[in-house]
Amino acid sequence: MRAPSCVIIVENLPVPFDRRVWQEACALRDAGWTVSVICPLTDKYPETFEMIDNIAVYRHPLPEARGKAAFALEYGTALFHEFRLLMRVARERGFDVIQVCNPPDLLFLPALPFKFFGSKFIFDHHDISPELFAVKFGQKGLLHRALKKFERWTFQTADLVISTNETFREIAIERGGKDPDHVVTVYSVPDVSRIRRVAPDKSLSAGKNIVLGYVGIINDQDGVDHVVRAVHHLVHDFGIRDVHTVIVGDGPALPSVRALADELGIADEITFTGYLSGENLLAALSAFDIGIIPDPPNEYNDKISMNKVFEYSALGIPIVAYNLTETKRLLRGALAPSQNDEPSGLAAALHELIVDEKKRQALGRASAAVARGNFSWDNEAAKLVEAYERLLPRLQLAEV
Repeated sequence: MRAPSCVIIVENLPVPFDRRVWQEACALRDAGWTVSVICPLTDKYPETFEMIDNIAVYRHPLPEARGKAAFALEYGTALFHEFRLLMRVARERGFDVIQVCNPPDLLFLPALPFKFFGSKFIFDHHDISPELFAVKFGQKGLLHRALKKFERWTFQTADLVISTNETFREIAIERGGKDPDHVVTVYSVPDVSRIRRVAPDKSLSAGKNIVLGYVGIINDQDGVDHVVRAVHHLVHDFGIRDVHTVIVGDGPALPSVRALADELGIADEITFTGYLSGENLLAALSAFDIGIIPDPPNEYNDKISMNKVFEYSALGIPIVAYNLTETKRLLRGALAPSQNDEPSGLAAALHELIVDEKKRQALGRASAAVARGNFSWDNEAAKLVEAYERLLPRLQLAEV
């Protein structure tokens, strides 16, 4: 017998920064798989190759995109490097399974030649690209139809689909035509051994009594500008001054969000930390008195499971969010919903928790209880490994 082997391709974030992909890679390694990862490099992760905890990480350069033409350049560059690195991994380590993580829904292209030579193909469905395109560009034309084609081709090529929530599973079955037996749901739940309360970073409070917090990527669709506008409402409509807001993360929309804070005259009310990791991230999260999920209501955000849901609840942080179907389903009522679909509604929900400490603490306990009862990475990892091994039984890997 030899160890089964796999390679995971992710295009939009480096590893190990991409928490979901890294946890999946570690789960497979712990189950006896030889694991390689192909991902982009960044300033914080500049090495083109390194071994991390017995997982081989291959990285490639990638231009950053914020327009249709730029996306074409980004995706073309990514596909070239992913195929090149797949060839390298095949030579150096080999693989029985290729797992691709969208976006974009084009990653089946570099994997397809290897499928013809016997490799199994898994689609880890992170994002619903057609809905994301419609939200980012406000239209549904030729490119939107092309994205739905690419999505369907990816589903049809896949031997197995891993969905990040039940809504995505329904999309794989209904829109992608997949057999339900070939679709498994694995939520992006944090490993509780790695996310825990620590001594809070008190400097983030800027001397105020309550800290409002956001953690995540800062893209146009993430609604971080809604956090800034909600803070403006708190200051100017509700007269709240003993509160400071902390935004943890980075991304293409960060400069515009900073500019908005300056424009509204509330730059001093907000601290932008940039990317944090490890103990620094935990210290920032532990300083949050209220966690904000500002992703605005639309056809994309209504269907996705946000990492912030799992991270805030794991730490017992009370949560304010818009009325999004998947977010409400996950939290099972353990959130303070926005009073409308605008930043003013977020501000009103935040204000209620700011002035009512008992309500704030009760909501934090409720979110922690939901996390304890429903969000277990050990359970999700077991589903992932079982699906892999059902796809490729170990007995088939006996060497002649």
